[in-house]
Formats: sequence, C-alpha cells, structure tokens
Amino acid sequence: MNKTKKTNQVSKQSPDLRREMLDKLKKLYPPLFDNEGMVNQDELEQLVGDFSTPQTEKYEFNWAGKQQSKKKAFAISKATLRTDEKRSVDFGKTENLIIEGDNLEVLKLLQKSYFGKIKCIYIDPPYNTGNDFIYPDNYSEDKQAYWEKSGVKQNGVKLDTNADSSGRYHSDWLSMMYPRLLLARNLLKEDGVIFVSINSNEVHNLRKLMDEAFGEENFLAMLVWENKEGGGSSDTLNFRIKHEYVLVFSKDIEKVNIKGIDISNRERYDKKDSHFEKRGFFYLQKLGMSSIQYSESLDYPIATPDGKEVRASENSNGEKACWRWSRKKLDWGIKNDFLVIKKDKNGIWTVYTKQYLKVDNNDNPIERSQRPMGVINDYSSTQGTKTLKGLFGKLGSAFDYPKPVQLISYLLTLITEEREIVLDFFAGSGTTAHSVMEMNNNIENRKYILVQIPEAIDEKSEIYKEGFKTISDICIERVKRAGKKLTDEGNKIDSGFKVFKLASSHFPENTFAPDSDKTDEENKKALEAYIKKATSQKGLFQNGITDLVYEIALKDGFELTLKLEKINEFDKNVVYRVTDSRKKALICVDDNLDDSTIKQFESYKDQRFICLHTSVNTTKKWNLQNVLGSNLWLV
Repeated sequence: MNKTKKTNQVSKQSPDLRREMLDKLKKLYPPLFDNEGMVNQDELEQLVGDFSTPQTEKYEFNWAGKQQSKKKAFAISKATLRTDEKRSVDFGKTENLIIEGDNLEVLKLLQKSYFGKIKCIYIDPPYNTGNDFIYPDNYSEDKQAYWEKSGVKQNGVKLDTNADSSGRYHSDWLSMMYPRLLLARNLLKEDGVIFVSINSNEVHNLRKLMDEAFGEENFLAMLVWENKEGGGSSDTLNFRIKHEYVLVFSKDIEKVNIKGIDISNRERYDKKDSHFEKRGFFYLQKLGMSSIQYSESLDYPIATPDGKEVRASENSNGEKACWRWSRKKLDWGIKNDFLVIKKDKNGIWTVYTKQYLKVDNNDNPIERSQRPMGVINDYSSTQGTKTLKGLFGKLGSAFDYPKPVQLISYLLTLITEEREIVLDFFAGSGTTAHSVMEMNNNIENRKYILVQIPEAIDEKSEIYKEGFKTISDICIERVKRAGKKLTDEGNKIDSGFKVFKLASSHFPENTFAPDSDKTDEENKKALEAYIKKATSQKGLFQNGITDLVYEIALKDGFELTLKLEKINEFDKNVVYRVTDSRKKALICVDDNLDDSTIKQFESYKDQRFICLHTSVNTTKKWNLQNVLGSNLWLV
C-alpha cells in the first residue's frame, strides 16, 4: 500500500497570534531571526535602536503586571462556545449573537472567525471607582469551568473587587483592559472604530493604554458626554461634575470615515427651482464678502439685468470687498444657473449664489452635513434608566446609570452602514443590542455580537428574587423584551439572537490538566494516556454532536451565525453541510466513517470535508485522500 499523504489539520485551539506575527515578521525581514528561528536581539537593536539616546531615558507607559497582561492576550484558548437554544430567539434564522462568558477567552475564540470583520466596537468597561470589579482571567488554569472555582457559586461568577486602597489599584485595572484591547483591535475592519466609555478615574490611563494598543496616530477624539441632567453632582469638593468621556480610536486613521451629522440650519434651504429633482432645495448666499482677504483679481464688475455693473464693495458699507468666485467660475455659474442677481431691500443690485442641499457649487452630488461636535449633551443616564423601567417595571433600577439607547445609536450612526457588525464585549444590560435594533427600523440590517460574563447578582436584590441570577440573564431578557416591543410596534427587524456559553472543549487534549509536581516528560505521558482513554470510550461525543460541530467550525474560521444542514444522502453516517457568509464545508463527527460513506464522497469531491482523525484508520484515510485530495481535513 502506498504511504498515506500528509493531510490538512483543523486546529482544536484558538489561533496562536504570537506565532503568526513572528512568522509574518520573518517573511518581512529574515535577518532578524537566527538559525533556530529565535529573534536575534542584536539585529533587532540595530534595526530599531537609536544609540544616540540612552535606553533608560525613553518615553514609555508602564505599570506593574504589564508584561504578564500582554502574555494573557497571546495565550492560546483551549475552550469552546456551546449553543444554548433554550435561551435563544429564532436560533436558526437570526444573525445576532449573545455570548455568556469571560470576554478575554471569548475574544480569543472569535479571532479566526471574525478577524478584520467588525466595523464598530462599543464598550462600557468597569470605571474602576473602587466599588466595581476586576475579571478573574483564570479560565485556563485547569479543566474546571471558571465559575466553579475560587469559591464561586453555581449561580454566577463572583468577580474580585478592586478597592482603591490597593497598591495595585490602577495596575490591576490596566492589566485587565490591556489584553482585551489588543484582541479587540484584531477584530476591527481596516476602516473600523472603537468607542470606549469612561469617567475621570481612569480616562488618563485609558488614553495612554489605547495609544499603545491602537497606535497614537489612530486617535480620533475624546468626546465629552454630559450624562447628568440639571446642575450635576457634587462628587468633588471644588466642582460639580455632570460629564463622562468616550474615547474614540480607529484601526487605520487613513481609511476611517466618520460620517457628518445633519446640518443645524436645514430650515433655511427653503427655495425650489427647475433643478429641484437633482439639486433639491436651496438658499441664497451673497457672492460678495468683505471678511475675506482682499484680492484685486476677485474685484471685477458684474453686469446687472438693467445693463449696468455692480462690484462687491457697493454693498459692503464702504469696506474693501471682493467676490468669492473667480471670473471663470462666475461664467460657469451663470451658464449652469447657480447665480441670481437681484436688488436687495435697499434697492442695490446684489449677486447671490444658490447653495443647494443635494449638490455642491461644482454640481457634484453631496449629502449636506457637518462634523459631529466633541461635546454630546442630548442624552442622559436618566433616559437609560427610564428605558429599562419601561421593559422591567420597577426592576429596571437594577443597573446604576445604564447607558441610554440614544447615546449608543448616535455613536453608531457616525460609522456603521447596512449589514455591518457591532461588537460589545462588556454588554451589561444589553443596551448596544437594543440600539442596533432601533437603528435598523425596517430599512437596514446591522448585526450585533454581545459578550457578558455571568456575574452573580446580589441575592438580596429584588431582581434576583424575580429569577434573574446573573447580569447575563438580565442582558438576554432585556434584548428579548426590546426586540418583541419593536416588532409589536410594526418594525420589520431581526429581533432574534443566538446564545452561546463559554465552556470546556470537547477534545481531551484541551481538558487535560498537567500536574505541576511532575516533570514535562511525566505530564506528556499522562496526557497521552488521558487522550487514549478518552478516545477509546464509545460515543465520546454523542451527548453534544451539534456543539462539537460548532466547535470544529469555529476553530476552522466559520462565523457563529453559520447554517447547519444534515445531508440526507448519507445513510451510514451523519454528515452536515456548514455554510456562512463566505465559506462552506462538510463535517462528520461520527466515531467511525463507513466505507460506503467514503464511496459516496465521489459526488462531493469538490467540497471540503472535515472528520475526526480517530474515525478513519490508515486505509480509510488513504481512500478518502484518493477521492478528496486536498479537500480532506482531519481534526
């Protein structure tokens, strides 16, 4: 028998981002690496170093635990995301996602499927006020689910408080945020934008942190949001405070396009002419101006309807004035009906240009708009509370100062378009999803991905007594009620969502916990024995076939909104067709692949096929390769 060819492999873990970056760097500049593939420090210093400046004097942003937090971002995740159809709405049709779990692990698991696909990220992370919480980030320590550890009860995750008396108060918060921002940047499209809400406690540190994660050159704005109505609060001894901040960064400032907002003086566009269908309404603006720098070439006479001539200075109260347009542009304006010459209220001949709503002064189509202001004062936290109370009654007060739907909708209008994806990985009560659904409003179809850790709710609270055990429970219910309310009002939108939960992998390689008291060799042997025992169990994956297919598909780069369809032509094995917006594959997770199934693949040889490596012996693998060639993938 011929030797079996090497087959393609589907990874069982999240992408190794560090290795991928090093591989790209090696292709770009090979001399940076030695013969063993390690970075040559001397070569690196020669490449980027400036030996005229002592290294100890360089400007940098540092804190206790920075390197360890960066390491967390590039550590591989061995977890998976499992479906929760019971808590989902329209699971088989919707393109929206709500994921319950620690967002650090979830962001890792989304890297391959959503790399460079997210147009907008909005997050409202903990403000580090001394009363909020720091995420544990300990999921991968062993095979137990993270919410079962460290004294955490079954009802939800108990996060650690970050008391302002702690010596690592700011460092702990920065170490929590840093890896998440690094991973979030990967998910943004090249023209994508991230908005981060924050208050004065950490705004200075967050700005420097985002300078590092996104690049200082990609800073767009630090918006001021007046979040309180009335006179503000007396949180400080010296000033009344009624604002927070929203930091805005782009993935690539050269490619981003922040859309303008509606013009404030639209009402003055109140005139129509024969060009209305193309140019829209217009108003008249004087062509002569005395406020601009005088130019002799722009000080020319213009013929009036009665055969006389008029100059700009004749209607400028004696000041030196000239026209805004050159003689050549004036001739163009007369020819194309962009000019009006008539007497003003004082009987003086005056020249006007028509300022149209739909075209500029070169007759090019435009959408009249103005740059958005850096101060947002139209929405308050009170609106956010009212919205929640409208959905939950008195239980709507469970969240302190929730973000108003209108604020997030306003931010999203500045950057998002039809069918683009919005991500919020500090989802809280689910305001971002609510905003996206309201914005879609029968016309557009933006999609959202929410991530929220199942943070435990105080057992003494009223909302806990109503059956909500975690923040993610409230989030899911809020989005469900908001979607129903909008559809009941006649809005034709995607009000559904798929719910996924962070969970342990189906593969024994990912659930094995090494013993720290044993040597590497001893742990290697223990792992081999663990895998052998696990894979020898009949029906290893039978209790979660759909979830296993999802795990394989996710780690192969499929989006979680994938469509799963059983192919009925196969009678000996269960084979699924998996498709998303850009790729497709056939997947079988049976313990044994029947010979007749292999023969049936003659009709599917132009499609990728993924199966368990334990389901085919050497002979079957060889036969499959003869049929499928490079379309065969094992996991």
